[in-house]
Amino acid sequence: MTESNWLTKNLSKLGRPRTSKQATGDEGEDQALQYLLAEGLHLVQRNFLCKGGEIDLIMRDRQHLVFVEVRKRSSAQFGGALASVTPSKQKRLIHAAQVYLQSIKPQPACRFDLVAIEAEQLLWLKDVI
Repeated sequence: MTESNWLTKNLSKLGRPRTSKQATGDEGEDQALQYLLAEGLHLVQRNFLCKGGEIDLIMRDRQHLVFVEVRKRSSAQFGGALASVTPSKQKRLIHAAQVYLQSIKPQPACRFDLVAIEAEQLLWLKDVI
């Protein structure tokens, strides 16, 4: 993807009107954030974007830096939230985490978590990648 294509794709996150799918994603991230805060995690950054990837939530859980992917689906049709984290998506998450970690010295212990929301049921899976 060229730099201009990446910019065009991500302009909606910079102030353009959100689609209903994006609004649903935002709602899911809000739900996940509130849940994780209640579980004792601390927010470091939300919606970290880089060329080639994005991380929904970056949290701190004691000594771990936690990269959180949030997936919200209205039902389990077409595989549901868990199945939507494809190998391609995992690769983009890992890439974004590597880019983020380049700015941190010393690098903390890290893990990837998934918050899957289906039909208002929230499931938090730790250390999924």
